[in-house]
Amino acid sequence: MQVLVCGGTGCTSSASHQLREALRREIKARGLSSRVRVFKTGCFGFCKLGPLVVVYPGQILYCRVGVPDVREMVERHFAGGKVVERLLYREPATGEKKLRLHDVHFFQAQQRVALRHCGLINPEDVTEYIACGGYFALADVLLHQTPAQVIETVKKSGLRGRGGGGFPTGKKWEMAAAAPGAEKYVVCNADEGDPGAFMDRSILEGDPHSVLEAMAIAGYAIGAAEGYIYVRAEYPIAVERLERAIRQAREQGLLGRRLFNTGFDFDIDLRLGAGAFVCGEETALLRSATGQRGEPRPRPPYPAQCGLWGKPTLLNNVETYANVPAIISRGADWFASMGTENSKGTKVFSLAGKIMNTGLIEVPMGTTLRTIVFNIGGGIPHGRKFKAVQTGGPSGGCIPEAGLDTPVDYDSLRRIGSMMGSGGLIVMDESDCMVDIAKFYLQFSQDESCGQCTPCRVGVKRMTEILERITEGKGEMSDLDELADLAREVKDASLCGLGQTAPNPVLSTLQYFRDEYEAHIRDKRCPAGVCRALLDYVIDEEKCVSCGLCAKNCVARAINGEKKGRPYFIDRQKCLKCGVCAAHCPQEAIYTA
Repeated sequence: MQVLVCGGTGCTSSASHQLREALRREIKARGLSSRVRVFKTGCFGFCKLGPLVVVYPGQILYCRVGVPDVREMVERHFAGGKVVERLLYREPATGEKKLRLHDVHFFQAQQRVALRHCGLINPEDVTEYIACGGYFALADVLLHQTPAQVIETVKKSGLRGRGGGGFPTGKKWEMAAAAPGAEKYVVCNADEGDPGAFMDRSILEGDPHSVLEAMAIAGYAIGAAEGYIYVRAEYPIAVERLERAIRQAREQGLLGRRLFNTGFDFDIDLRLGAGAFVCGEETALLRSATGQRGEPRPRPPYPAQCGLWGKPTLLNNVETYANVPAIISRGADWFASMGTENSKGTKVFSLAGKIMNTGLIEVPMGTTLRTIVFNIGGGIPHGRKFKAVQTGGPSGGCIPEAGLDTPVDYDSLRRIGSMMGSGGLIVMDESDCMVDIAKFYLQFSQDESCGQCTPCRVGVKRMTEILERITEGKGEMSDLDELADLAREVKDASLCGLGQTAPNPVLSTLQYFRDEYEAHIRDKRCPAGVCRALLDYVIDEEKCVSCGLCAKNCVARAINGEKKGRPYFIDRQKCLKCGVCAAHCPQEAIYTA
């Protein structure tokens, strides 16, 4: 019997490491060590319900398992052969128990390529990766294919960059291979900075060798002997597992000199980033990797022509590389059979926000937003209504309910004012203010701007100031035209992708939720009840039972009344609009107007 315990960041933060050790101790104490083994894996994807445990044979899925559950699990299931039903997953809509991992609808609707090993193997053991066919693709290209054949396979597959831009991967490899010079580099962009995004982190934590193997294949294809992974230091588990994977690959002769007894040398090292969002832009990343300030530069020349230390450099992101070994092993036609005409294969997304099933998913390109949000994601919790989904992080747009049937691919999202981005999907419901959401993303872009070019440095700040006025009830209708004009100017004139895409949340919310902007300006009202400056807290006299808890917790002493006497009321002149009174009211008698 094999017991797989998730060791991704989400489950680790819920003490899955303590759970693993408790399971091992209890199994040993009961004399079951010879037939029951506990393994650490990467992320299963069902992050909301962690720590997750999957038991083989049977693929029995247990959710929210804690150390107190260990004795019952070992005694009842591992020793007695009976399932612990209270730990099984229940479908939210029906309450129906699901016994096996693939009985859960969240997993049924997915198709895993980049995530093919995550949650199945121990990412800290290279032999498990090899047992699943790992490094066979590298051996095949080194022993049986020319660099040109490898590039042609990647081109034929239709793989496009999964970092956001969607540039054809094979074409980029071809450009790097054709660039003159004997010294070239392969770089992996693992600087994942979008709020709510954790796709690349999960791949590095769950299947680091797939990225190492792909980089070695890329090195052979373009004629490079060195590779670097630029990963943010805020990913300690990913960094630790990458370091271990590189060390193990070297010990097995899978990195280093004369790989597979050929004349090909290739090794990989890490470069840790400090978390600057702008370093996700390729030229800024390459400058940062060499110890310089992370600032973008004009292109051309492109990194494939002049990159790391001025040498031709191939740069792809984590998810792009993770697809490569599977493409080499199973063929370009297999990969191209998935997805749409111009967007082949699958895409990994992180689901976050107001959605039932937060977590990590992988679906074929062309899957609709409706399928992702309501089928895989389980819809909106607490019976609330869907309002919008943000795709592409700070660089993307907010898509309303009318756009839910949009296929998720590069071209379709761009047509409706958003973008694929690296794959973050943040779902919003009726309690979210779209003006406030636009302000949040714009403030993020302003904070993360390197400040090098005036359109981004000054233009984004001016836009943020306008949004702040509007959310404070000081806006005018002319602000909307000024906001749109500024957005277009910043978009057209900024140097790099950060500035060029920073206005997208503003432009999309202006397009689809203009009525909310107008309500903030004309009516001095926030329809979602989010913008504090536009709120008034009111006590419903019919519901108020004069318990006095609201007055007791009001630091501004803005609430008056008589305990067990007449209903309490709020002095609007003193009210700080903090909402503490509403949070403490047992009768829910306090509301915003």
